[in-house]
Amino acid sequence: MSDTAAATSLAVIGAGGIGGFTAAFAQLAGHDVTLCVRTPIGKLAVETGGEVLHSPVRIATRPERESPADWVLITTKAQDTASTAGWLRRLVGPGTRVAVLQNGVGHAERVAPLIPAGTEVLPVLVYVSAERTAPGRITHHVGNTLLVPEGELADRFAELFKGSGIEVRTTGDFATAAWRKLFSNLAANPLTALTERRVGVFTEPGMARLASDVLTEAVAVGRAEGAAITEQDVRDTLELYAANPPDGGTSMLYDRLAGRPLEHEHITGVVVRAGERHRIPTPLNTALLTLLRALDCSRPPS
Repeated sequence: MSDTAAATSLAVIGAGGIGGFTAAFAQLAGHDVTLCVRTPIGKLAVETGGEVLHSPVRIATRPERESPADWVLITTKAQDTASTAGWLRRLVGPGTRVAVLQNGVGHAERVAPLIPAGTEVLPVLVYVSAERTAPGRITHHVGNTLLVPEGELADRFAELFKGSGIEVRTTGDFATAAWRKLFSNLAANPLTALTERRVGVFTEPGMARLASDVLTEAVAVGRAEGAAITEQDVRDTLELYAANPPDGGTSMLYDRLAGRPLEHEHITGVVVRAGERHRIPTPLNTALLTLLRALDCSRPPS
């Protein structure tokens, strides 16, 4: 495996909003990018900043035809991690590094059973709002930041996107960062999915209060899990919602609109289960989780 930027091969598993966006920008940085998909797509196009970027990435649909890459980026939803096993068996070889770009916490733990022991794994927090509007068609709404735990592996990952328009930042307290990212999803995702409204819904006073209460309930849970979460994180998250374009959405809303399985177990479920472990009541998050489970069970097959 080569560490030379110009020779780096990347395999991106998943062609949703984040996968398509990441693959296109990695190709823009000059890398050899393969986008791994279940259903063939003709081409990849990303609408961003008022322009459409047509990205000549290689499209792969047959894991058995692939060989190890320098980097493998897992961009599926957290609940679909197990479905990447076939790809990982072919794409991960000696020296391959794996980056997990997903919501929730425990990124490395989710992928560990699927890859050889000793494989370097980098958890990645994604601060990008990108929506798959059609197969191979991505609309980038806002954000361009990936946050990773500091270290040599993070530095190598940052080199992949140098000059691409994607910013890779590092943190010395990834546990807190992961919970802060969880907060960014914790109210917005379930409430937009359940109401089928975009983030402009939080300009309504009642919805803003409900979002605040959902987040406040989770502060004690996050602290019990070792994250330095405070009431300031609630305020910061609400400001983040207010700063988003009102027509922007969330990954859970996009999944509901497309009839896909929802990611509630890895967002709301994280808080509820941690609350149970620490005997901290989470009535609002528990109610949301109950509703999301019922909604997911009642959706028609995709």
